[in-house]
Amino acid sequence: MARKHNFFAGPAVMPVPAIKQAQKDLYEFKETGIGLAEISHRSKAFDDVLIETIARAKRLYKIPEDYSILFVQGGASMMMAINALDFVPEGAVAQLIDSGRWSERAIKEVNRSKGTADVVWSGKEYNYSKLPNVDELEFNDNAAFVHITSNNTVAGSQFHKFPQTKAPLFVDASSDFFSRPLDISKFGMLYGGVQKNLGPSGSAMVIVKKELLERIPDGLSEMLDLRIYDKKNSMYNTPSTFVIYMVNLTLKWLEEEIGGLDKMYALNLKKQALLNDLFDKYSDFYKPVISKKEDRSYMNMTFRLHNQELESVIIKKATDAGFIGLKGHRSVGGLRASIYNSCPLESVQKLTAFLENFVHNH
Repeated sequence: MARKHNFFAGPAVMPVPAIKQAQKDLYEFKETGIGLAEISHRSKAFDDVLIETIARAKRLYKIPEDYSILFVQGGASMMMAINALDFVPEGAVAQLIDSGRWSERAIKEVNRSKGTADVVWSGKEYNYSKLPNVDELEFNDNAAFVHITSNNTVAGSQFHKFPQTKAPLFVDASSDFFSRPLDISKFGMLYGGVQKNLGPSGSAMVIVKKELLERIPDGLSEMLDLRIYDKKNSMYNTPSTFVIYMVNLTLKWLEEEIGGLDKMYALNLKKQALLNDLFDKYSDFYKPVISKKEDRSYMNMTFRLHNQELESVIIKKATDAGFIGLKGHRSVGGLRASIYNSCPLESVQKLTAFLENFVHNH
């Protein structure tokens, strides 16, 4: 069977070269006589994988030496809990921007801590259909951290500019990790689940300024203490070896085949423009959930049909035509095309043609 055009929000599409390499390595990995998923995490073979993965990440993001790169099982949701425990001591305040479902989860975790969550802006009253102007928000210089979700998979919005804060800026970048160049020195932490833009589900990648780790209190479970992950190079216990291996292959594809983050970013904008142009052309038929173009995500394009009775029809016809994963999140409905890094330009071109043809037929 031919591969379908995959627009699922996560787990999501991965680079074909990475998948094909994994097919080979699952049987035998680098002449070890066993498959990749069978090798010990303490072996030199896996140690080389971990070292290479970290090195590629450092090159792509130009990560300064005073940052650590960690892998934490459980994804971004686990990291939200860890961040609240590690960095929000009793009496402290963490400030958060509420831009959607995953921001809400981060807020809940802070409120479970001994500190307090201060929501400096919320899009809840707008059904998360817009974002704030970050330059107009006020931040507490003494906050434990300021938290922002850079891309909102459910709503389809994305911050294209980050706030400037004196408090450490923590960014959940689960769904736009490695999709554009970033100045890592502006962040206290950049983290995210890898299952949307980097690999399979099961782990988070964390890029954290080393000096922040000194703030973590003693007495926490070692599985919840990022100092332990740093000290043990993410191998205090058995890490998600296959996930890290696939992240490495994806980063290799980004670095060697795409040519780096500048080129990846340009390609992502090109894919987004195809759908934006379609929405402009057929504005009486399709309606983007995020009305302001400057707030729209180039990772998750969410939209409705003005005639919502046709939404179930278009999803079925799209699925039959080989376009899968277009149904919007169960909490909001509508349609969503997740066009992550690994989503080929050809898939977006064909989807755009399908959507245009649907207009003519209905």
